[in-house]
Amino acid sequence: MKKLFILIISILVSSLPMVTAQAAQSSEPPSITSEAAIMIDAETGDVLFAKNAHASMYPASLTKIATAIYAIENGDLDSIATVSKKARNIEGTRVYLAKGEKVTLKKLIQGLLINSGNDAGVAIAEHLSGSVASFAKDLNNYLEEKIGVWDTNFENPHGLFNPNHVTTAADLAQITKYAMQNETFREIFGTVALEWHGESWDTTLLTHHKLMRQMPYVGITGGKTGFVDQSGFTLATTAERENLSLIVITLKTNFQAKAYDDTKHLLDYGFANFTRATIPKATPFNGGIHQYNTSEKITYTRPLHVPIRKEVDKNGLLKISNMNGDVIKHYQLKRANSEIPAKVMPENDVNENTVLTAIYHFLLL
Repeated sequence: MKKLFILIISILVSSLPMVTAQAAQSSEPPSITSEAAIMIDAETGDVLFAKNAHASMYPASLTKIATAIYAIENGDLDSIATVSKKARNIEGTRVYLAKGEKVTLKKLIQGLLINSGNDAGVAIAEHLSGSVASFAKDLNNYLEEKIGVWDTNFENPHGLFNPNHVTTAADLAQITKYAMQNETFREIFGTVALEWHGESWDTTLLTHHKLMRQMPYVGITGGKTGFVDQSGFTLATTAERENLSLIVITLKTNFQAKAYDDTKHLLDYGFANFTRATIPKATPFNGGIHQYNTSEKITYTRPLHVPIRKEVDKNGLLKISNMNGDVIKHYQLKRANSEIPAKVMPENDVNENTVLTAIYHFLLL
């Protein structure tokens, strides 16, 4: 037994430089040029990277993500909209709707998201709310009451510059997370090409997001681009691999290539360093003299290369944190009837790699 113990320690020590070097290299967050950015898990909402995520920014056409999900949830997709002169004459990217043309709401949403059609955005606003101004009011109320974002104020459905048309990377991530739960939105958001037949334009709409077409990224599920002079280049991107789905928002860089580089670096970092974990419903924990249970399954996103701890205070608040003390998630547990602790969840993650855990604690010692 003694020889076996010495052998195990020798193996751990001899492999230590290689393991720690790999962990340090792979777990370093990327340096990005976009002025604001965020990456979250699309299911848990856990923030995996943030840079000026709550700074007030101009979103440009990322606005259309909010317009699209609002229209899907509040309109009849088969209803017919009549295109106005105002919609026909809007500046910027268009799907070249003709004045008086009659188009279904779903087709307008497709033109809005796939080809970033500003004319489609105005037609949607007028169809649902009567005017762009009324639509902006309805949209802002929806974003606050339905999605729960508070740092966003939209003045139009398309994102053309208005000094009061602002949001944050964090809000855009939450809006995208909410929208991606809708099957119709996901389908349109992930469309690469669509045959378009209009009164004044017959073509194939192609997504503007290069990671979906010209520079395909493994696991990409959708995306939206944006640009006006005041906002610089903006990107919203969704991707999924194995059990992890990510949302990346990047705002304001002067070069389109930099926006894509930032997005790819963040996705690479996310997929290489995080995974999703769960704690089953009714899992017992000790908190002081009391026992607490999870009232539902808890899902959270955790780092791959760092052990985590689960601690419960005397009030039943579960704190999940990494070994550096950074809190990953809080969760209020339900107090059990018994004050005598039963078998409880250990502080270390039950799925933790025991070799990495041993190495980590060896380093701490």
